Amino acid sequence: MRTNWLTKKLGDKEYFEILGSGIEKFEGEKEYLSTSSIERNKIISSEGKITYENRPSRANMQPQLNSVWFARMQNTIKVYSFTEENKDEVDKYILSTGFAGILCNTQKVSPKYLEKIFLSEWFNHLKDSLAGDKAIQKSLNNEDAKFLEIPLPPLPIQQKIVSILDTIQSAIEVQEKMVEKTRELKKSMMAELFKYGAPSFRRGRKLKKTEIGEIPEDWEVVEAQNFCKFVIDGTHDTPKPSTEGYYLITSKNLKDGKIDFNDAYKISEEDFEKVNKRSKVDQYDVLFGMIGTIGSPVLVLDKNPKFAIKNVGLFKTNKKYFDGLYLVYYLDSPKAMNFLKKTIKRTTQVYLTLGLLRKFPFAIPKDRNEQREIAEILQTIDQKIEIEKKKKELYEELFKTMLNKIMNQEIDVEKLNL
Repeated sequence: MRTNWLTKKLGDKEYFEILGSGIEKFEGEKEYLSTSSIERNKIISSEGKITYENRPSRANMQPQLNSVWFARMQNTIKVYSFTEENKDEVDKYILSTGFAGILCNTQKVSPKYLEKIFLSEWFNHLKDSLAGDKAIQKSLNNEDAKFLEIPLPPLPIQQKIVSILDTIQSAIEVQEKMVEKTRELKKSMMAELFKYGAPSFRRGRKLKKTEIGEIPEDWEVVEAQNFCKFVIDGTHDTPKPSTEGYYLITSKNLKDGKIDFNDAYKISEEDFEKVNKRSKVDQYDVLFGMIGTIGSPVLVLDKNPKFAIKNVGLFKTNKKYFDGLYLVYYLDSPKAMNFLKKTIKRTTQVYLTLGLLRKFPFAIPKDRNEQREIAEILQTIDQKIEIEKKKKELYEELFKTMLNKIMNQEIDVEKLNL
């Protein structure tokens, strides 16, 4: 990295203190943050409340005011800081030993600046290069952390960098709220549409009570196996992973209305053909999680899908687009989710049986035009969500680009007017 700024190692005690493990004894409860609790530099969920006497062995890192924490593991960017802005959180949380904690001398180092450093790609490449073997995943220890060297411009420049990047981050947060509000709109709209029907069909309409709640009087409750061409689930076997072949999709790969192939593995062509004799996926079929992750329906849009499924429900629509589109929205609706909560099998792992999947009650309009109108209304909301998500992704990319350009001094921060 090119820089005319001073560079300092995290082991330089004039600027930093690398915090060791061990926590102060406390009364009552605190919340435990593992590395899974953090997404980039935000808390998404705690691991729950703990007491001093009854806590996981890894819950052993003490937050301090003006400390910045990063995940030790290789290929993991997770950062959290405790500053004047959130100083009340210092006494609220205990952190996992999966974090390295750096206490800043605030006369020379802005904790928020250090947070931005720890989010940068170049810092994480450096961190990963020093990470040693620790059990399954490579991890950085405190001794190695001493040698991590970072650029350290004068404090006013640090604060200016923070201001620039926080402005972009504020825009990202605005987009996150827009996405969340639009998702809430979709949820409330689904509850309304699957109770009262499409707006242009409501005049003079009465409701009737059914096993799945109130629906329009002229609608039907139809079992899945009677609405679809047929209903089946994927293989229950576990084909061996292969370096070549086709992806095997399980419930955990169904995310936010799409298939996430990043966490899937490939199986051989022979196993692919074997699985597909039972459960071949075609265009406009609907996938539905059956084990662990229940639901998360996905409409298959590929003309010739090249993946197999395991422990995933498959609603065959006979390649009818609007049947599939209507079905994926219905299965994601509060009405469908409420039915599942009442009837689902619960053992050590939550699962849905094929028998229940086939008898899953669908609320169906008799007029296919109404079915289409409902699907199109919800599709419009989904398109709005995608637009807001893309805006958020653009801001996130801008943040990464600006961060790396500033750190490489490709941008002269001193000349920027804020």
